[in-house]
Amino acid sequence: MASEPVTTVDSGPHKVSRRVVVNAPAGEVFALVADPHRHPELDGSGTVRDTPVEGPETLTRGARFSVGMKQYGVPYKITSTATDVETDRVVEWQHPFGHRWRWDLEAISPTTTAVTETFDYSTLRVPKVIELIGYDKKNGKGIEGTLRALAARFA
Repeated sequence: MASEPVTTVDSGPHKVSRRVVVNAPAGEVFALVADPHRHPELDGSGTVRDTPVEGPETLTRGARFSVGMKQYGVPYKITSTATDVETDRVVEWQHPFGHRWRWDLEAISPTTTAVTETFDYSTLRVPKVIELIGYDKKNGKGIEGTLRALAARFA
């Protein structure tokens, strides 16, 4: 399979979504995304640090996990809660501020999966703030980097 393009998906107001098709079964992609210890392998934004992750090996609804992050040179730790997990289909977690990261997996064939990653800030009290500080665009670029790397990993 040639390198698949990352495309923009309209998922509604205050959501930033991108999609790519990868040459891997949905179960294999799910195993990577649902394991918070492997999130540094996924990160295309450069914000997830390769430090020990606290939490389960596989996320389930309600599970909490902590990941080291770094933005603008400042390291910090964030604890998120899994809000939706469906084996081989969906992994979603919510940050303490209320925004969510969601991965939707759609098996196109036994060996090909469409992967959509979404930054959902519609759950914030004042989602417009994200746009005013440019985090919608920043996170869109990070998602594109993540999905390009994911597609290359399974090329």
